[in-house]
Amino acid sequence: MTSIVTILTQGYADWEIALLNGAARAYYGIEVRYAAPGGVPVTSAGGLHVTPGLAIDSVELGTADALVVCGGPAWRRADAPAVADLLRRAHAAGILVAGICDGTRALATAGLLDTIGHTSNSPETLSETGYTGGPHYCDVPYAVADDRIVTAPGTASVSFFAEVMDGLGLADGNLDHYLGLLAAEHQSRTPFAATGAEADVAFTGR
Repeated sequence: MTSIVTILTQGYADWEIALLNGAARAYYGIEVRYAAPGGVPVTSAGGLHVTPGLAIDSVELGTADALVVCGGPAWRRADAPAVADLLRRAHAAGILVAGICDGTRALATAGLLDTIGHTSNSPETLSETGYTGGPHYCDVPYAVADDRIVTAPGTASVSFFAEVMDGLGLADGNLDHYLGLLAAEHQSRTPFAATGAEADVAFTGR
């Protein structure tokens, strides 16, 4: 059975990996597992309490087809989880490695983005890690896949989902149809810049 392991940290951005893991488990029958530092419970940015089934140190790469790093403020701290070796070993073993939002910082720190096309929230997000992949940065609003590595800004959870599924060899007409359904919402929306009272109405729903 295909298996995805997602690394979570305190304050993880729950929306970034919800579509990927929800669709993977419910519609594709993929085994979805979660790992966190020490295997202790973590709370998302939205207040969702999760007790992971794995500690990061106990992740067995031989049982994973994809290793996903969810974004969150932990990746900007000096005491960010030490996952560089795990990510490097996963990539060397041919396992799909993916990072979204600040989770891309973990991939950059591991040196996985130094020579391939990639993206993140901004070039500055990654330059702070000391990586040398700046010339390969793609300033785009969607996920980028290269050499079995997927990266995405925090606003691109849909294309992130699509690229991970493609990397797992599961891209098909059903996935294309589902992505079309998700895109339809934005095709019909009329963009506008809300200011003043309009902004208050737009934000509160009044």
